[in-house]
Amino acid sequence: MLRRGILYLLTMLGVMIVIGVVVNILCALLGINLSSSGIGGILAISAVMGFAGSIISLLLSKSLVKSSMHVQVIGTPRDADEKWLVDEVKYLAERKGVAMPEVGIYPADEMNAFATGWNRDAALVAVSSGILQRMDRDSLSAVLGHEMSHVQNGDMVTMSLMQGVVNTFVYALSYIIAGAAAGFLGGGRDRRGGSMMIYYLVQNLLQVLFGFLGTLAVLWFSRHREYAADAGSAQVLGKSRMINALEALGRQPKLQSKTATMSALCIVAGSTPSELFMTHPTIENRIAALQRLQL
Repeated sequence: MLRRGILYLLTMLGVMIVIGVVVNILCALLGINLSSSGIGGILAISAVMGFAGSIISLLLSKSLVKSSMHVQVIGTPRDADEKWLVDEVKYLAERKGVAMPEVGIYPADEMNAFATGWNRDAALVAVSSGILQRMDRDSLSAVLGHEMSHVQNGDMVTMSLMQGVVNTFVYALSYIIAGAAAGFLGGGRDRRGGSMMIYYLVQNLLQVLFGFLGTLAVLWFSRHREYAADAGSAQVLGKSRMINALEALGRQPKLQSKTATMSALCIVAGSTPSELFMTHPTIENRIAALQRLQL
């Protein structure tokens, strides 16, 4: 799990660097000088870069996840398990005051579930075939309550917006500081030759540094929203159900490797001695937080 967290960080940093390089090439072709375009211009360009990927990913999240996870959306329930699943999600949607989401099942032996969608009234809640077969109904109801709390809280949108804000500041600070460094170290010359090399070197180094720090902030917020979703389920169904569900999830074998995006979506993404690089708190910390919860 620690390796997966590090790979997630490296992936995010790599994407940001690639976007930065592409934008610099475009600016060079269009004759745009970022260092002389002013703070407003730099922030505007950085915002476009920072939010573009997050918004596109958000809008396409449901269709992409359906395809990649082979989710079978339940239209008309075919058996008692599917009927119970749809009825339970409908009950929770009414309690949470949100529109009925699509309900689906995806093939996986592990016990897991997730929610996604571009807004709280156009969501998808899906469970693994393993959790539907192996988890008792009270605990599974708590898992669904957790996912419906994500929907109610608008976590899919919030996470995308936060990632966009972090990306924006990473790009903007990198451009501004790199421009200042190139001007200072290059003796005030135009960004050509040595000054241009200084600019791009400092910019890339700062994007790596600020990107790393920004990703840690996003991961911290992701862990925070998991605590909030646990509490949201407990408030509707009781602490004991949610605690029992987490204990059952924690007893299962090590989870199969997932992409960083799917790990963030699922109710459980595994545990590690250090939470710093993880999208989820450890099961032990989540249970402890629920035990302290005053309802």
